[in-house]
Amino acid sequence: MGKSDKVDRYLPLIYLAKWIALASLVALSAGSASAFFLFALDWATLTRIAHRDLILLLPFAGFTVGWLYLHFGQTVEAGNNLLIDEIHDPKSVIPLRMAPLVLAGTLVSHLFGASVGREGTAVQMGGALADQFTHIFKLKHEDRRILLMAGISAGFASVFGTPLAGAIFGLEVLAVGRLRFDSLLPCLLAAIIADQVGLLWGVHHTHYHINAIPHFTLTLLLAIIVSGCLFGLAGRSFAGATHQLSALMKSKVAYAPLRPFLGGIVIVCVAYCLPVDQYLGLGIPGIVNAFQQPVAVVDFAAKGLLTVASLGSGFKGGEVTPLFYIGATLGNALAPILNLPFAFLAGIGFVAVFAGAANTPIASTLMAVELFGAEIGVYAAVACVMSYLFSGETGIYRAQRKSSKKISSIND
Repeated sequence: MGKSDKVDRYLPLIYLAKWIALASLVALSAGSASAFFLFALDWATLTRIAHRDLILLLPFAGFTVGWLYLHFGQTVEAGNNLLIDEIHDPKSVIPLRMAPLVLAGTLVSHLFGASVGREGTAVQMGGALADQFTHIFKLKHEDRRILLMAGISAGFASVFGTPLAGAIFGLEVLAVGRLRFDSLLPCLLAAIIADQVGLLWGVHHTHYHINAIPHFTLTLLLAIIVSGCLFGLAGRSFAGATHQLSALMKSKVAYAPLRPFLGGIVIVCVAYCLPVDQYLGLGIPGIVNAFQQPVAVVDFAAKGLLTVASLGSGFKGGEVTPLFYIGATLGNALAPILNLPFAFLAGIGFVAVFAGAANTPIASTLMAVELFGAEIGVYAAVACVMSYLFSGETGIYRAQRKSSKKISSIND
């Protein structure tokens, strides 16, 4: 046996040892960062609820964060889109300051009442921390690409407690219509270990309960198809409105810190004129409520509008938890129309709106299984695929590549 044959024989073991080590380092850093973030986020949320008038400072908080990004964070302003761009077209290692900047910016957003999420923060921290190992180990471009994907998976998994969904999200979010399975093992390892690291730190994730899953019938399948289409249109509307408002603010307000300042003024005025407190921040109680009893028909639209106003004007955070809120409450509202249990359709909407807005139907289906149980998997898969097809060719992440059209034309 020649030397090259011996190397080939042990290549899988070498590959496994290498990525167990690297994925573990990524998971330890990303999982610990997510744990700290979640604890700090709980503090910020409880403080805001206890001191409602903090929302009066939202415009000034937005201005401060905008000023910090203008002077110290222009290279990392793109956030998740920067990570995706660096994976596709490697240029330079992501500055470590992305992590503290997005952490501080998101906590400020939640403390003073903006309607934003949390996955963007966890993913950006995971990616930025992972990329620092590129320097330490002098990794090549291909290994760096995989490391960044593992950081995304670790951040997503640890902030939601869904390792399988997190692993696939890191693969699926990069391009519409294509998965890079050469990164599957590192992403899976990083997601599983990061989730366990968070649990070891004492993180507790929200549990959502669905009392019963209906038995399969053709009528039920048709109802799921119809609801999936509507969930996709909701995700499409959310992504489109957020991008349009962001573009409008950039075209009309040249000085970046003024954008969240103006957006903050609008949100404060709305908060003192209308009963919208339940839509501020993450809105977790509102999501839980959608699984327990019928909710107001306007809930999904109100949460969507406030989140578009927050993210579109420049507040930091994420889109995913607001999308969960929109999906769960929209599903709750559609349940009596489609003659389905409201908790069941709330769970379907929870993942399906996200699937359409982020173009990640596989990760969203796995999330449904992890959160609600395997029995819902078939229905979640149908709804997520329909949502994906009806959400258009764009999504919440502008840097996503388009490997293929979702639906080929008749002449293709």
